[in-house]
Amino acid sequence: MIDGVPPIPARELPVAVRAPGKCIVFGEHAVVHGAPELVFAIDLHTQVIVRASSELRLNADREATSRNPYFRSALELSWKDRPPIDVRAVSRIPRSAGLGSSAALVASLAAAFGAATGGIDRPTLAQRSFEIERGAQGVGSAGDTTAVVGGGFLAVNGGAGTPLWTVSGPDRTWDVRRVPDPGWVWVVAHSGIPRSTGDAVRAVARRLEAPDGPELLHEFSRVAAEGIRAVGAGDRRTVAELLGRNHELLREVGVSHPRLEELLKAAAPAAEGAKLTGAGAGGSIVVLPVPGKETELVRRLARAGALPFVVRPDPTGVELVEPAHPD
Repeated sequence: MIDGVPPIPARELPVAVRAPGKCIVFGEHAVVHGAPELVFAIDLHTQVIVRASSELRLNADREATSRNPYFRSALELSWKDRPPIDVRAVSRIPRSAGLGSSAALVASLAAAFGAATGGIDRPTLAQRSFEIERGAQGVGSAGDTTAVVGGGFLAVNGGAGTPLWTVSGPDRTWDVRRVPDPGWVWVVAHSGIPRSTGDAVRAVARRLEAPDGPELLHEFSRVAAEGIRAVGAGDRRTVAELLGRNHELLREVGVSHPRLEELLKAAAPAAEGAKLTGAGAGGSIVVLPVPGKETELVRRLARAGALPFVVRPDPTGVELVEPAHPD
């Protein structure tokens, strides 16, 4: 067992799995280049049911392996040369919103396939989920998938917290640690503007190659490291200030969007701190509300045209759901 989170046990098909979404508090984009990141699993979920079948399908689509790169990558890495299966996936996580819809899907698939082939421990599941997502996107870090697998607040390359595991990529390794949950309520809001994680990551990589790129990356690292310590200490004031500074940096590297700026402005009277979350160039914002103004904040964001959610950390991460019926 890793930090109170049990492995995924062996289970015969059918297997049902539930996985949370995620929200990046500090360090998105910079984590791809080795900087720290703070991310937590949120209580919006994807559920996947895998059944034995006479033909391979995802949500009744027989062509899913050509249409869905995440499904194709999961099959290649975790179900190659095995019997056909019927997979049904249902999600409350908005797609292309920066809230971990792809990470939740791939972790659910990896966990279900792992259960059906003898069980899988959390470090292996974190590594495999990252490999599946990177195989589909071509770029990225281990932060999203490791949050979905581990649950709660996790620091990636942060140097603080309880060690959990490492995840290795082709050009770097990410150290993952548990950070205490300060017990706060958060609000995330989807702008309705879809974005491509891969495109945004590649654009930021080009921006960081500019002469001031190393200075920007250093500042990303400083903000994230201080933010990790502040969240662990329950220091709301510092966290709120650092959220604003992190957003300034994300704006500087070109991944904000006019709609995100409008939502941040709408949220301001009820927010202690706020920023975009995820790849940006659309997607979502995360807000630390003024205590007692959560409802006002949600109303402000809804009136501004966003899809808001009041969220809390999911402490468990991906897990089997009981019972899994064949019908």
